[in-house]
Amino acid sequence: MPDFKKYYTITALPEEVFAGLTFKPTIELWTGFSAEFKLEKGAEFFMWDGDIAGEIIDFEHGKMLQEKWHFGDQEEDSIVTLKFHDHKKGTSLEVNHTNIPAESYDDIVDGWTSVFMKELIDFYKE
Repeated sequence: MPDFKKYYTITALPEEVFAGLTFKPTIELWTGFSAEFKLEKGAEFFMWDGDIAGEIIDFEHGKMLQEKWHFGDQEEDSIVTLKFHDHKKGTSLEVNHTNIPAESYDDIVDGWTSVFMKELIDFYKE
């Protein structure tokens, strides 16, 4: 199954971006949808009214967040690793998404840039 890796620049400090991806009220603010998120290893979560669902594998505050993402009947989960790097404009967010279902690859890659990251970047521009 294919993988995806890309860097995005966000005009906020890594700790702020990390909080935006791990604090339920902030997730709901920038996505505009209900979410369930508790920052604990092994905790189940969902975002965008359940369009993204999975489990937290590991994290290091302000530095790294690793999650399993579930895709319907797929036997193996995708792994999403987000790394937060200091950048002169704020944060360089490294997205590494592995084990993407081949039939969903184009939609998922498009979703990372045109939906997920667009909304997150716009949230921190305000």
